[in-house]
Amino acid sequence: MGLFDKIKNVFSKETKETTDKYVEGLTKTREDFVSKLSLLGIKYTKIDEKFYEELEEILIMADLGVKITMDFMERLRKRVKEENIEDFEYLKEVIVDELFLIYVGDDQLTSKINYNDKGITTILFVGVNGVGKTTSIAKIADKMKKEGKKIMLIGADTWRAGAVTQLKEWSNTIGTEFYGTDEKDPASVVYEGLDKAIETNCDVAIIDTAGRLQNKINLMKELEKINRVIEKKLERKADEILLVIDASTGQNGISQAKNFISICEISGIILTKLDGTAKGGIVLSIKEAIGIPVKFVGFGEKKEDLIPFDIENYIYGLFKEWK
Repeated sequence: MGLFDKIKNVFSKETKETTDKYVEGLTKTREDFVSKLSLLGIKYTKIDEKFYEELEEILIMADLGVKITMDFMERLRKRVKEENIEDFEYLKEVIVDELFLIYVGDDQLTSKINYNDKGITTILFVGVNGVGKTTSIAKIADKMKKEGKKIMLIGADTWRAGAVTQLKEWSNTIGTEFYGTDEKDPASVVYEGLDKAIETNCDVAIIDTAGRLQNKINLMKELEKINRVIEKKLERKADEILLVIDASTGQNGISQAKNFISICEISGIILTKLDGTAKGGIVLSIKEAIGIPVKFVGFGEKKEDLIPFDIENYIYGLFKEWK
């Protein structure tokens, strides 16, 4: 029994709610990607060089990226040769297995938030404008509040017009504590916001920051200053620095990630708008390109549409109709 069959058997016994979100959210990718893969089995009667070339093109078009595709093709060729694979049905199992293994590798990946058990947990959000950073903050804050945690939202994006007001509106809607102003420098806002969070016995402080990568030096200085403030106030670094990326931007999103990694210690990725693109392979590409796990994925605008990332659910959603 192949890996995908095992995954299907597990999910058939579990609650369907989360799995269904992956199935629905990855529809565009699945319809484009899997339909092309299925046609290969009809078009080619043997696994030859032309088959490999077309498979390679399909993977790149799904936004796996050139390097991960090359690595995958090398692994696939090796297995086909060593196991003398000729049956396309068995080859499908091998393809799913290898894509899964490329993401997991030897790493112990987790989508869980690193909560601090010795005091308030601080989570710093970064990302360029337009990727859904503020709404992602609101969705995660809502989840945490429903788990019984007291949340403080800190609006330290003093650069984008209306950013602080937007976060305050979300805070009012969700019912969290809030501190923010665009009349002070971001580091001061963070310092005073943490003060208020501690005074009001909050469990988690979620900090929104500016994302102006076009002025990378200023952004780097700003984030360094914010991190120094957090360390001074709490005697430790931020517990999480989460980078928000719009999945529909494809490889440009990975370029953004590399830029932010050069500025600060990113601990996890939030991948938004995955339901709106046929390039869902970016999930695999991100892990390979930057070595940082995807912690949350967004499949829509509703609060419940941002969910913890799970590689098995992802593989199931991607290949569900590949029979």
